[in-house]
Amino acid sequence: MSTTTKFLTPPWDMDTAAERLIAEAAAWNSHDPERLAEGYADTFEMRDGLTVLTSKEALKQFVREKFDKQLDHTVKLDLWGALKTRMAVRFETEWHDAGGQWFRSYGVVVYQFNDTGLVERRFASEETTAIAAGDRGL
Repeated sequence: MSTTTKFLTPPWDMDTAAERLIAEAAAWNSHDPERLAEGYADTFEMRDGLTVLTSKEALKQFVREKFDKQLDHTVKLDLWGALKTRMAVRFETEWHDAGGQWFRSYGVVVYQFNDTGLVERRFASEETTAIAAGDRGL
């Protein structure tokens, strides 16, 4: 087993937490389920609204389905707080559906990381509203 890690590791301060979030945002914005799953522990708990996931395969399928419906999905993560192995984050996403209607979602996500910097728990809650294409900010 390798002693090196791919990600920054806790305990977090605001600077190291912000750096780890850059990797998380880049993975989501890549739209690549494999890349995104790399940042998650082999066993984890993820709640995204009413959806509960516990395996990397389920995460990859969830992301594929999400990006099939939420076209040109872009996320921005804002760190609100970090302590030990946890982070509180505000997020904003913009995306459009197949008919061309744009949407913006805002929400809060709480992360817990293991000692190798991988997500082991993620809980998200969000609100989504339709927006005009000219009102996009991301």
